[in-house]
Amino acid sequence: MRLSRQVSEALADGLGGKRCPEAVRRLGRLVGADAVALADCDRVIASWGRLDNTKTAQILAETLDELEPVTDPPLRAAPLIVSGDLAGCLILSGDIGHAELTETAHLVSAALDHAELDRSRERIAAADLRTLRAQISPHFMHNALAAISAHTRTDPERARELLSDFSDYLRYSFAATGDYATVADELQAVQTYLELQRARFDDRLDITVQIAPEVLPVPIPFLVVQPIVENAVRHGFESKRGVGHIAVRGFSEGPLCIIEVEDDGAGMEPDQAKAVLIGSHEGTDGIGLANVDRRLRAVYGPEYGLWLDTAPGEGTKATIRIPRYARGVHAL
Repeated sequence: MRLSRQVSEALADGLGGKRCPEAVRRLGRLVGADAVALADCDRVIASWGRLDNTKTAQILAETLDELEPVTDPPLRAAPLIVSGDLAGCLILSGDIGHAELTETAHLVSAALDHAELDRSRERIAAADLRTLRAQISPHFMHNALAAISAHTRTDPERARELLSDFSDYLRYSFAATGDYATVADELQAVQTYLELQRARFDDRLDITVQIAPEVLPVPIPFLVVQPIVENAVRHGFESKRGVGHIAVRGFSEGPLCIIEVEDDGAGMEPDQAKAVLIGSHEGTDGIGLANVDRRLRAVYGPEYGLWLDTAPGEGTKATIRIPRYARGVHAL
């Protein structure tokens, strides 16, 4: 079991990964082969042990042509099928039975399939992050600059502080340091955003931020909390008279990190909330929320993501649920 796990880890970057030579060595130990080779659809990528180059090339070509296991003693070869497509070939040399060959090829194919899924998730998350950055609200940017301008004459010191906050917010939002940040970094950006909004609404926005210390270092996909807070301000507070309240909470539940953003605004029908999360709600409302939910599920799996608890006149609570520790998720 341990060797099987090590083979899968060595193939995490695919057949062309730098750890492919390590994978063939571990495969040799796993099945007791005299030699092992892994090939793509053109050539041998990595090998271990002594192999006859001519016979290896012949059995590789035959296996890729027939798409079935092939035996040419002392060699046995089997195709590697990943996501329904031919990805390459496994070649073993030695006293290896047909069942052992098939089982080993299945192990390699499963590891490559998992690696491809991880890479696909990363590509989806990166594309969605680019989309989200492009959607950073011009509405907010215009109003933030207007609020700063309004304080220039009446309170120059606060205007300077707000301009510094605005600069910090933009710097973080367009940072290119990686796909992940810590919860602490995300919440610092959120607090900066909310201070700018407080100035815009003449301090009619009441803010509560409560974060448990153990979740502050948890890595989280970059720019997932701010769109939720922006949605709470725009759709929970902008049309509300008097003081509005937004609460941001972070805490742990066993292995989970929970982040909640709750407002006391207008709320919405549950069906509308569902449409917002799948991105089918008319207009641009909630585009950021659908993006956030999709990115979270792409990174962590379908059992995690964003949930909305809302009703007309009852405000909205948005909840992020993610694992505190996840393989491959690290903040720089």
